[in-house]
Amino acid sequence: MACLSVILGATSSLPAAAQFMGRSADDVVQVTLVEGWRMSDTRHMAGIRIDLAPGWKTYWRAPGDGGVPTELRLTEAEGITGLAIHWPRPEVFFSNGMRSIGYRDDVILPLELVLSGDGPHRLAGRIDMGVCQDVCMPITVEISGQFEADPARDPMIGAALSDRPLNATESGAGEVRCAVEPISDGLRVTVTAPLQATGNDETMVVEHADASIWVSEAMTQRDGGTLTGVADIVPPDHGPFALNRSDLRITVIGSRMAVDLGGCTG
Repeated sequence: MACLSVILGATSSLPAAAQFMGRSADDVVQVTLVEGWRMSDTRHMAGIRIDLAPGWKTYWRAPGDGGVPTELRLTEAEGITGLAIHWPRPEVFFSNGMRSIGYRDDVILPLELVLSGDGPHRLAGRIDMGVCQDVCMPITVEISGQFEADPARDPMIGAALSDRPLNATESGAGEVRCAVEPISDGLRVTVTAPLQATGNDETMVVEHADASIWVSEAMTQRDGGTLTGVADIVPPDHGPFALNRSDLRITVIGSRMAVDLGGCTG
């Protein structure tokens, strides 16, 4: 595995007393930018590898009310015009009556880059994330690297890509419909998805494209071949607003598989 940069000083925003008997962020998480391979003249697949100490976990892009979102913020992108993270299938955790969604031990986040020109192709930025055991430690990790035109496919990134949620077509899901009604501080959406069972403890996650708009955990219920979820959507001004259903992203996570259903119709 070719690595572009190892951790560059992970820093915690917690005081030393909260860092688990003197353990620093470096003791519980290591983050590596993995070079990956050149897919075409304009596409490159890289990866962010997160190695966690035993018993620790980190979080998915929509971590639930009990988690901290993992976010990549770029400060430099030379010869790179686009970027997408392909999130592997996460796990749902329950602790102290709260739900969170994420990964335990180790995970690789495949990073697809859109390239321009002949190079060089470089990026730099930071990852803001939370690592948790009994309580959470928010940390920031700086990463940077240059991507060469190596065509050799990295098997660990490939395995993470294979572990992505199925899409609606792959899962055999029918048309997903969303019914919307106003509430005092926003909107309530009821999602109806014709979808085969994904395993035990099915969880429906509703996300909005605008990160400033809060979406509650969905109350999920299955009736035969149909899964229903109800969530509240609250904008910063806490009032009803015009909802574009294409701005919603709906994911179902079960013990056997996860399905990214995309958006919904009226």
